[in-house]
Amino acid sequence: MHFFWGSFDLALTRFSGRLAPPRPDADAVTREAYSHEVSSVGFWPGSAGRLPHATFYSYGAPEPDGFRSAKIEPAAAYYNEALGGFYLHLDDLRRTPDPDETLLAFCRTTYDAAATHGKWDRALERRS
Repeated sequence: MHFFWGSFDLALTRFSGRLAPPRPDADAVTREAYSHEVSSVGFWPGSAGRLPHATFYSYGAPEPDGFRSAKIEPAAAYYNEALGGFYLHLDDLRRTPDPDETLLAFCRTTYDAAATHGKWDRALERRS
């Protein structure tokens, strides 16, 4: 879990255990943050200039082939080309019959899309 104070979002990141391709044009912090393959999910309050909605988001980095076309739950979730990742607006989540289960489905299906399309070693996952 981590909190990005600069953009005020709270996220959970999972790692594949493999190195990611280097990002030579990125600053040192970004290069380190994405030095390994990741799947992240989080909450962002939004901003007027980029996305004016409080939203949950999920992305894979580097983005695996097929990720953006994966079937994600719920139906209100969508892939945002400009921001790169799946988004589920808080207002849409609130309108569902069971927001807890709906959010969990968003988290599970986006992680599954990143791990499956990224060909992660799923045997490493802890099952409860």
